[in-house]
Amino acid sequence: MGQLSNNLRIGLPSKGRLSELSGELLLQAGLNFRRQNRGLFAKVKGLPIDLVFLRTDDIPTLVAEGAIDMGFTGSDLVEEANANVTTRMRLGVGRCRLAICIPDDSTIRSANELDGKRIATSFPHITKAYLGQHNALAHMVSLSGSVEVMIQLGVADAIVDLVETGSTLAANRLRILEEIGSYETILIQNDACRDSEMADRVVRRLEGVVIARDYSLLEYNIPTAKLGEAEKITPGFNSPTIGTLEDEAWRSVRVMVRSSEVIDVMEKLERLGASAIFQTTISNCRL
Repeated sequence: MGQLSNNLRIGLPSKGRLSELSGELLLQAGLNFRRQNRGLFAKVKGLPIDLVFLRTDDIPTLVAEGAIDMGFTGSDLVEEANANVTTRMRLGVGRCRLAICIPDDSTIRSANELDGKRIATSFPHITKAYLGQHNALAHMVSLSGSVEVMIQLGVADAIVDLVETGSTLAANRLRILEEIGSYETILIQNDACRDSEMADRVVRRLEGVVIARDYSLLEYNIPTAKLGEAEKITPGFNSPTIGTLEDEAWRSVRVMVRSSEVIDVMEKLERLGASAIFQTTISNCRL
């Protein structure tokens, strides 16, 4: 850490998909940096912020210890590390489930039947806590890499692992017994960070990008007589922006709509009599 000043320190995963996602998010939020030759450090241009590139699963501990002030990581890793940190933002990406998985032909029907069994996992702390709620005490086989093949190798009777699509489970003839929890990528912070004002500024910038990803700007023309009904379909974040047209029988409307609902909303507006309906992507916002 000798190469760093007393600037706000933000930890980013050094490699992998989460590294790409967090880096892109910072750039979209105007936190411009250049990482040279996969170096460990980078400075944010024009702001007193240093970036540190680390192993994703080390970030919760390093934030908790104050070595870095903030960091991008998975909420599963924070829980596993039992790290004393504050979650500043949920980023809405990297969603996954942590599940107990057993062989397709296993006769085990619930978590309490895992008492005395062997479980291979990268999440022994979370697994023990969950099994404890079901009066089961299992032998943990703690591994840092892939655990799907451990049952076939005779190392474990079950595994606890992150599940996304389930295709990997099917390929290894496994099925989900119970889901332990759902997790996603988050931004965490040490409460005693070096520059809380700058940390708040970073969060505000990132919120502008993350919120913008969830919304689109919808513009349309609607007969004045139908304006009230249209406003019920598109109430907007606070309220829609209403404009007048040369033809007094019509009004123009500009409103924010959740991107996931845009198609359905457009169909409803069309049935109501709206015309010239346009969707525009929002890249950043302040709400």
